[in-house]
Amino acid sequence: MKGSLPVLLFDLDGTLSDNYEGISRSIRYALESRGVPPPDETTLRACVGPPLRESLARLLPSPDATAIEAALAAYRERFGDVGWRENILYDGVLEALAALAEAGARMYVCTTKPEVFATRIIAHFGLDALVTRVYGVDLAGALDDKRTLLAHLLATESLEAAGAIMIGDRHLDVRAAQANGTRAVGVLWGYGSAAELEGAERLLAAPPELVTLFA
Repeated sequence: MKGSLPVLLFDLDGTLSDNYEGISRSIRYALESRGVPPPDETTLRACVGPPLRESLARLLPSPDATAIEAALAAYRERFGDVGWRENILYDGVLEALAALAEAGARMYVCTTKPEVFATRIIAHFGLDALVTRVYGVDLAGALDDKRTLLAHLLATESLEAAGAIMIGDRHLDVRAAQANGTRAVGVLWGYGSAAELEGAERLLAAPPELVTLFA
């Protein structure tokens, strides 16, 4: 019976935890290191979810590869020190994942955050005992596109795409699911709107609803 039950693939930022404070402060730090004024809050909030290289390319006045990598190095300097801890777990997430694990759910994290940071965050919140493995991007950017990352996860774990559900708060999650043949479920407590999540088969309003994905 368990073989017919869905495998749950969770985004991290905006889905399991809210790392806006750490991300936004680290982006400001990176831009200031390049002599660039920080953007407004709306622009910074749009940077939660997409690959950071893409966001920095939009924020830098001269987004050549050298400038992007220099800003990225400054970002990681601060984020690796304090930014990853400027983070909160959404209310109800721990309880929902614990209930899912108790029911026998097989769960993974699939995030465009560097795997080294994502793994640290998952352990920090005690979720490492509940999820099978964390998949994130490498520091060189080979898996920055979430479609590629999700394909890598499915292949590495020998998962059938049709039996997996990608759960996230941004269109990037829906697009990755559609590209790989998995189901897509959107969450509305993160950074994406219902309009952005068009194409998801379901939208969840609050973390306790996550348990309904494993009926």
